[in-house]
Amino acid sequence: MNRELKKYLFDIRTSIDSIDEYLGENRNFFKFEESKILRRAVERELEIIGEAMNMILKIDSTLNFENARQIVDTRNFVIHNYDRVDNVIIWGIISKHLPKLRIEVEQYLML
Repeated sequence: MNRELKKYLFDIRTSIDSIDEYLGENRNFFKFEESKILRRAVERELEIIGEAMNMILKIDSTLNFENARQIVDTRNFVIHNYDRVDNVIIWGIISKHLPKLRIEVEQYLML
């Protein structure tokens, strides 16, 4: 696997790890919603994940990520529509989609 591709995969994994660290073991939506700093930190990591995925798709569009296009679209939405970011949607992404993405990234990093 291309070294540049591995770098972007590593960036995604690092951002997912960072989000997990920010939220801690006892994840609480209401604490997330109340903390502007926490929300902004998570949004920034989602931006990094989306940009890294965009670069991955440019390098090798044959890699199969279940939600690749949605990941890039989320990045674009968070950046360009910062005033309309919905905390419930972000929480859903964190809870439902990032664990799946972590598994996909880990599989490619093992190649």
